[in-house]
Amino acid sequence: MTSSIGIYGGTFDPVHHGHLILARDAVELLGLDRLLFVPAAISPHKLAASPDADGAHRLAMLRAAIAGEERFAVDPCELERPGPSYTVDTLLDLRRRLPPGTALFYLIGEDNVPKLDTWHRAAELRALATFVVFRRTDRPAPGHAAAAAGFPVLERRVDLSATEIRNRVAAGRSIRYFIPESVAAIIDRERLYRPPA
Repeated sequence: MTSSIGIYGGTFDPVHHGHLILARDAVELLGLDRLLFVPAAISPHKLAASPDADGAHRLAMLRAAIAGEERFAVDPCELERPGPSYTVDTLLDLRRRLPPGTALFYLIGEDNVPKLDTWHRAAELRALATFVVFRRTDRPAPGHAAAAAGFPVLERRVDLSATEIRNRVAAGRSIRYFIPESVAAIIDRERLYRPPA
């Protein structure tokens, strides 16, 4: 029997409740057997801006956030590879490791749809996985509606951002309810996202 695996890539700097809610939606609405969070080492589209937290901390926060969730897992493959974290390399790696016939669903934000043709080895991507789009705004990106591109769309929108969370920490403001308590504990213990002393 074939299985269905979702792949949710991103910086996760830090992972927050918005990521987790959207991941739950994807599992339920797509009927996924498992969803893999894949933290990027170096985003190809953000080469000039490295994540605020290093890979080890972001991995620890993800693992803490999904502890006890049997259908969620973290795959550190991009953190273990040198160079930019290209989606095509991740999908090829997963295809090698997973049983033949496994259905892969790659989750992207709606804002990525217009740029998908610029991704590394873009022509291969749609043969490796079905792209599924998270709606980010009330209206699809102009001229690039995900549905028109043939992508399934998950409609829920969650107005949370990792940037806002980092800014709140830096300003000494509360992040309660924005992220799981287990993630907040790591941020506090490791003094992440604070301005230099």
